[in-house]
Amino acid sequence: MQNRQPLARLFSDYLARHPGADADVALFRDLLADEAPVFERARLAGHYTGSAWVVSADGQRALLTHHRKLGRWLQLGGHADGDADLARVALREAQEESGLVDLVVEDAIFDLDRHAIPARGGEPEHWHYDVRFVVRATGSEAFVVTVESLALAWKPVADIASDPASDESLRRMAEKWLRRGR
Repeated sequence: MQNRQPLARLFSDYLARHPGADADVALFRDLLADEAPVFERARLAGHYTGSAWVVSADGQRALLTHHRKLGRWLQLGGHADGDADLARVALREAQEESGLVDLVVEDAIFDLDRHAIPARGGEPEHWHYDVRFVVRATGSEAFVVTVESLALAWKPVADIASDPASDESLRRMAEKWLRRGR
């Protein structure tokens, strides 16, 4: 079994910075306490994923993907595939899904989001426990659209925060980012 203590500490740190997130953190801690392979997508009752709130060097824009399977604009990210270091997962997914190479991930959790993934093919509906980290582009912002995406786009964070058509969790992250002050 992977060492889960670093993630447990990150949850405690997140709760200290976001005291109103008790219920969300409790859900994520409950999953962490499960002895099942919670970092593997094969655990269909629910598993951890790692996502990246990719921001431009100046902090003004976020890189979003028009997700191929879900058909919505979302942050980059994906399955842990057995890796309990979800910051590393977020960085890896951001690199793989964007082709960007000069990326730096922050150590602290930026956001938590538990959401249902609809049934598709032979895979039943299941839960993603998405742990999100800030990933900053420090070099070229020229991305490459991969098979994961229908499109990628740099969008102004303020526009994401104010757009009622944006995914609710994207708006929440954009608002957090704007409050944080880059």
